[in-house]
Parts: sequence; C-alpha cells; structure tokens
Amino acid sequence: MLDAIKFEHTVFALPFAYIAMVLAAGGWPGGWTLGWVTAAMIGARTCAMATNRVVDRLIDARNPRTAGRHLPTGALAVWELRLFAAAGAALMFLAAFMLNPLCLALAPLALVFLVGYSYTKRFTWTSHWILGFTDGIAAAGGWIAVRGAFDAPAFVLWFTLTVWIAGFDVLYACQDVDVDRAQGLHSVPARFGIAAALVTARVNHVLTAAALALLGWLAGLGLLYWAGWLAVLGLLAYEHALVSPRDLSRLDLAFFNVNGYIAVIVLVAVCAGLYL
Repeated sequence: MLDAIKFEHTVFALPFAYIAMVLAAGGWPGGWTLGWVTAAMIGARTCAMATNRVVDRLIDARNPRTAGRHLPTGALAVWELRLFAAAGAALMFLAAFMLNPLCLALAPLALVFLVGYSYTKRFTWTSHWILGFTDGIAAAGGWIAVRGAFDAPAFVLWFTLTVWIAGFDVLYACQDVDVDRAQGLHSVPARFGIAAALVTARVNHVLTAAALALLGWLAGLGLLYWAGWLAVLGLLAYEHALVSPRDLSRLDLAFFNVNGYIAVIVLVAVCAGLYL
C-alpha cells in the first residue's frame, strides 16, 4: 500500500514543514508540535496520493509508463485506496485539532486542494503550480502550528515550495508529452513543447533560489545557512544539466534523488543557520 502512494516522496514537503516550525519557534518547537505536525503531514500526503491514484486510474492504464501501477493491474482495489485516503484525511483533521484552532479551521480548505489538484490537469496547464501550492500548505501549516497565525516567512516558504515543486513537476511531465496530448490532458510540455518546458522549469528554480535567499534575510540566518543555499544552487544547476530536449533518460535521477537532497539540505542549513 505504501508503495502505491509513493510514501517516500513525503521527503519533498515534510522537511519544509519542519523548517517552518523551527523558524517559527526560533529553535526546537517541542515534541508535541513536532509529533502532530508529522502526523498531519503523513495524513495529508496519504489522502492526496491515494486520491490521485483513484482519480487517475484510467489515465494510468492507458500510459505505458504508469500501466504497471497497482490499480491498473488490479493489485489493489479502488475501495482500498479510497479507504486509505479517508483514513489519511481523518488523521490530518485529528492532528489539526490537537495543534490549535487556526490549524483546525484551515484543514477543510487544505483538504479541498489535496483532493482537487488531481483533477486540474484535465482542464489547465497551470496544474504544476496548483500542485506546488498544495504542497506549500505544508510550510504554512508548520508555521501556524507553532504561532497560531501567519507571518511573512510563512508566505515566503509557501512561495518557495510552490515554484520549486512546479519546476520539477514540469520537468517530470516532459516524459508524458505524447500520452498527455493523445488523452487531452494539460501540461506545460504538452501545450508548449519540451524545450519551452525546460526553460519554464529553470525560471521556477531561479525563483526558488531567490525565495530561499529572501527567507535567509528575513530570518536573519547565519553563515551556515548561506553555505547550504550555495549547495542548493549547485544541485539545482546539476538537476537541469541532467536533461535536455534531446535526452530525458536521466529524468528520474533529477526528479527523485536531487530534489530529495535539496529538501534535506535546506532543513539542515536552516537549523544550523539559527546558531551560526
């Protein structure tokens, strides 16, 4: 079941929820907050991905790259993933209740995005940014879990996640251009072509770097943060060097490995930058 929802991809957004908590608290946020934010993230991610698999099951069955997934092959039933999605949503709401009133009040809105983003590629090529915005809720949630209110760094983190994830989702969609066009699905590569998509992804990741710089300035982070920021710049450049309009063979390396490293490096850099 965990393989069906790609549970390991939680590494993309979860570190940013922790970053928001650490910055909001000015250090250790406390075990209670850490535990319930982690639970909320696990629940939200489970709900979103299980829903996505159900919503996209017919599309996946017609795509050679995804036809081997659990629903198209019959390894899992639709009702099983729907139950898993409901359990994830319930865990997210419980965690929000245990954190503070603002978290609970905003949980239904978060659920709308967690469930709704799976439908967006059916009608708009901006679906990449809607996905990024949805994942960015993790950072906003981590901040308000500590403060019970929004502040400027929370919005900067939200923007950072939006453009970072949109950038590498645009890259990832390059491998499905022909299938997306055949099925009438919308994406930047399908609408504008692979070359334009790669430029779009680069622009988004330039904005990511700029947003991380703004975050460091707003939070007054120290030298170690800026060392991590330079490492992230290097990884973003490496990610884009791996792919070209003529060669997408290393796209999985760019998508999974490099972006996982980036999320962890930013978390470590923020924690270190609070003290040095």
